[in-house]
Amino acid sequence: MAGFDLTGLTASFGGERVIGPLTLQIKTGERIGLVGKSGAGKSTLIRLIHERVNRESSLVPQELGLVNALPVFHNVFMGQLDRHSTWYNTVTLVRPFKQDRSEVRALLDALRMSEKLWIPTASLSGGQRQRVAIARALYRNAPVLLADEPISALDGPMAHLVMELLRDRFQTSVIALHDVDMALAYCNRIIGIQDGQVALDEPSERLAAPDIMSLY
Repeated sequence: MAGFDLTGLTASFGGERVIGPLTLQIKTGERIGLVGKSGAGKSTLIRLIHERVNRESSLVPQELGLVNALPVFHNVFMGQLDRHSTWYNTVTLVRPFKQDRSEVRALLDALRMSEKLWIPTASLSGGQRQRVAIARALYRNAPVLLADEPISALDGPMAHLVMELLRDRFQTSVIALHDVDMALAYCNRIIGIQDGQVALDEPSERLAAPDIMSLY
């Protein structure tokens, strides 16, 4: 997937427009940090982009979208549900295939939680649940990553580990981040959202944290 053009992005709630209309061009190799205060429209914009490029994207939604009753393995495996037949997925629910088990365990190992492979997701901490959603996105391995505050529940070292993984595994990404310093460190383009519009769009190398803080 060689980048994409998104034109006429718009969203309204209760008759009030919260995003757009706005147009974005995203090139292959761009790692975009979406910044702006809470309520500016970052989450809505992530959802709009996902609607346009659905099958081409790995998604980490802010609400995570995990199935609490299932073990960690099955929540991660859901990243590839649409790539297998119904019978394959049904068998996997009862007795996962060796290759799938190995691939999921390797991802969880990279996220420092391989020991949680068969633990019910409901019993995990907030940070662990966030890492399961990240593992699911990595397992999907789509050309584009769309992530909404994927490190909000992680401490410093783990947040950096996750951002490094996402940077290394996805050539192109759009990540909503509240932490301006993390956005500058791991993204090569910063898009600032204010009142549903693009208020800032610059290469990260041209910006410093104070340039972005005016959006907050």
